[in-house]
Amino acid sequence: MSSDSCDLLCLDLPQAEAVRALVPADDDVRPAADRAKALADPTRLRIARALAVGEELCVCDLAWVCSAAQNLVSHHVRQLRAAGLAASRRDGKLVMYRLTDTGRALLSLLLPDPELEPAVSGG
Repeated sequence: MSSDSCDLLCLDLPQAEAVRALVPADDDVRPAADRAKALADPTRLRIARALAVGEELCVCDLAWVCSAAQNLVSHHVRQLRAAGLAASRRDGKLVMYRLTDTGRALLSLLLPDPELEPAVSGG
């Protein structure tokens, strides 16, 4: 079979209706899609990892850590913040960024790091 579509229409209507009732509408999944899209960029993924490791960093530090221009990093952390994956706070003249719980959870699924995971005792 070279095609990804069925050659015969054989809809199992009861099952299809049951499944359809549990699949959310586009508007209901859009925030999750936006969060996933925010981490789909390699630079944002690296910035998120830096925030996971560093806990809270300013754009200057993130730019140095990620070997990227400050204006580029600033653009990317704004996108992470807009998606709800990062938060910021002002500290004098600095703006400090950190991952939100949602950002940390999504990052751990996309880019697992055993060093960042809490140690689990083997009892």
